[in-house]
Amino acid sequence: MSENNSIRVQWEPRFERAPTLVVGWSVDVGRLGAGVVGYLRLKLGMKEFAGIEPADYFPLTGVSIEGDVAQFPESKFYCSQEHNLVAFESSPAMSRWHDFLNTVLDVAQVRCGVKEFYTMGGMISFGAHTAPRQLMAVANSAEMRSALDGYDLSREMDYETPPGQRPTLSSYLLWVARKRNATGASLWTPVPFYLAANEDPAACKRVLGFLDDRMKLGLDFTDLDAQVAAQAEKLAELRKNLPQIGDSLSKLESNRVLTQEENESLVKEVERSLRKRS
Repeated sequence: MSENNSIRVQWEPRFERAPTLVVGWSVDVGRLGAGVVGYLRLKLGMKEFAGIEPADYFPLTGVSIEGDVAQFPESKFYCSQEHNLVAFESSPAMSRWHDFLNTVLDVAQVRCGVKEFYTMGGMISFGAHTAPRQLMAVANSAEMRSALDGYDLSREMDYETPPGQRPTLSSYLLWVARKRNATGASLWTPVPFYLAANEDPAACKRVLGFLDDRMKLGLDFTDLDAQVAAQAEKLAELRKNLPQIGDSLSKLESNRVLTQEENESLVKEVERSLRKRS
């Protein structure tokens, strides 16, 4: 295989057996991708070992500004050799998706020997946060579908990209990987729409629970459970102090549809409450 000049390698990891790749996008509903990869990095002591140069995949218009500081796109690989795990966290590529995803797989397959991978994404849900988070999976091969049997997730997800729209980057990754004989699955967790712009620790734990079970990572979720409980407490307090918010949440819990005004008010008040107490 020819040298890929987009890859920047700091050091070469070595694994006892074929590692698993976990892919998370930094821009995601409920900040799911960054939350999952960040948790794995912290808990498993994962170290950065490679990255992808952004110039070919992120135009200047892709640079965001936060607090008067330019936020340049980043695409980084981390690993835990002890746990045979590789993680990739990246801003979603703005162009040349096929080349970008092949570059990701060049690092994962060629340099690390990855044979199995999982990518993830949050889905906007019109349910309430008090409902248990579901986990759905789409596999790219019969082998992966068989591997997912026995786990607490749904494989009945039926989604088709609307005409004229691009598939999600995670869905495209499944297709590219299949062409390269890599088995993988895209994991999807519904996130209440009023938490879409915030962190959803309950959704994060749902994905991490599966990964922990699948890869036998031995994760301790005590701190994440505390985050879930703290957010639930904040929302319960908001519900108590603002009766109209309580009414909206009760409607969602009863599978009733909110008006546009109720939707906007719920999003506004939840974001204000979580930001004030963060």
